[in-house]
Amino acid sequence: MKKVIVIVGPTASGKTQLSIKVAKYLSAEIINGDSVQVYQELNIGAAKIKDEEKEGVKHHLIDFIPPDQSYSVFDFQKDVRKSIEKIDIPMIVGGTGLYIKAALYDYEFIEKKRDNQFEASLNDLSNEEIHHRLLNLDPKLVIDSKNRRRLIRAYEQALAGTPRSEKTNKDIPLYQTLILYLDLPKDVLEERLKLRLDQQIKDGFIEEVQKLKIQNIVINAIGYRELNQYLNQELSLDEAKQLIIKKSKQLAKKQKTWFINQMHPMVLNALSDSLYEEAIFYINQFLSKE
Repeated sequence: MKKVIVIVGPTASGKTQLSIKVAKYLSAEIINGDSVQVYQELNIGAAKIKDEEKEGVKHHLIDFIPPDQSYSVFDFQKDVRKSIEKIDIPMIVGGTGLYIKAALYDYEFIEKKRDNQFEASLNDLSNEEIHHRLLNLDPKLVIDSKNRRRLIRAYEQALAGTPRSEKTNKDIPLYQTLILYLDLPKDVLEERLKLRLDQQIKDGFIEEVQKLKIQNIVINAIGYRELNQYLNQELSLDEAKQLIIKKSKQLAKKQKTWFINQMHPMVLNALSDSLYEEAIFYINQFLSKE
């Protein structure tokens, strides 16, 4: 079973800097694990690594999808697995937990175009009614009842005799993995988020959102969403900034809970003076095991 190193953590936790140092030490290659950084033109708001910051380390699945094109977790799963197979020492770096776990574990997605006629037949049903029907067919399924599109897809699968709960073996790993989670105290995280946002705005974040807006491209991601509201005069700039920080903190809290419960990482103090040495210690142990 192939070995994969994974470095995760909240925004502004130092994942990029650590990953570059580790990759250079190991002669590893980095696979992007952030669902926003796959898109072109989303540079400042996505905190995308600049070419000069890569220090010669090869990166995969970053900056390669046009911003008006969809790229699903299913697409990511396929592309990551292809990358893992061709890289001697693969290292995934990012914060999009579902995408990363879907690539590393035996999630099975059924690739099928939407059946608009079937969807239209459910127009008179509420989400709760669809959810109730779905659970009668697939009682083991845990699903967000507010996500109508996902509910309808799962209901369609259940009617076809392929219940989603039987198609997602979410806890069966396909690779040997070492997962390092970089943890930050809340107050430090908030301060870093504020400093980073101020720098992003100085670097042209608002202009980046405006350029996308002119192309009729609206990105539903933290930062992009709130600055669109600012450009639409729905929020003042200060209100938009405060909302970005608030949403970023909420996301970081959810990310930490999700990663610890779902992927059981080795938790490292992102502020430790010996962070790099600790990471290398655990990585060497991991790689030396048969």
